[in-house]
Amino acid sequence: MLTQFQLVEQFRQLNKQGQFLLPNAWDCASARIFAAEGFPAIGTTSAGIAYARGFQDAELIGRDAMLREVAALAACVKVPVNADIEAGYGAAPAEVAQTVQASIAAGAVGVNLEDRRHAQPGAGLFALEEQAARLAAARAAASQAGLPLWINARTDTFLLGLGADAEDRFAQTVVRANSYLEAGADMVFVPGLADLDTIRRLCAAVQGPLNLMAMPGAPSAPELFAAGANRVSLGLCPMLAVMGLVRDIAQEAKTSGTWQHMTRSFYGFAQAEALLAAE
Repeated sequence: MLTQFQLVEQFRQLNKQGQFLLPNAWDCASARIFAAEGFPAIGTTSAGIAYARGFQDAELIGRDAMLREVAALAACVKVPVNADIEAGYGAAPAEVAQTVQASIAAGAVGVNLEDRRHAQPGAGLFALEEQAARLAAARAAASQAGLPLWINARTDTFLLGLGADAEDRFAQTVVRANSYLEAGADMVFVPGLADLDTIRRLCAAVQGPLNLMAMPGAPSAPELFAAGANRVSLGLCPMLAVMGLVRDIAQEAKTSGTWQHMTRSFYGFAQAEALLAAE
């Protein structure tokens, strides 16, 4: 078994070398499937974990419950695991540091930390200076733990459609991205950005690697990599696709009593038993 330090070094190299496609799992079964298909690392999806356990998104599941799931997922695969820790489960830098320490204890070798407020006064994003301080606290906590944790700083400027217009949104993203990198982040994650020309401009303006998210209708991974992205994450979308399949199975069974949708994507019982056998 590789040590956590060896896994984090692997994960850092994957992010630095680029052309890195990262799947996001929500339980041990999905993590094992992604690993069995040859993905060299796994990320968690906070929304997927929350949905699978009966919570809405945006930190309603809570830090302790989320990190129990991260620990279970990290324990069931041999590849590096990146933890989606949402906005850190607390506004204060000290709370973010506590979450980062707990993520490392859970076995994570990287984290996503976003700048959107959850259950905090004021809608939208943390102020630039606030988020920089929170990222600096995350880096300090990792250093104190003696682990070169890969910190992926997510900004929701595009996801929320912020700014007076597209150029203002782009400018805000550049300022935030470079500030976050200066504060201690290793990479910047911009979900909701799918325009290839804008991606090229952003990659030229940001002084570090960029992470984008796959979604229905987005350019392909090769196109996103060619535009300059180092990493493309599948995010919540695989879990949502599974939810869509379950809905289709339910509707077909209820209306016609047939099983075509279930048959089309069936994962055999013996195959599942083998997948989840103790390693």
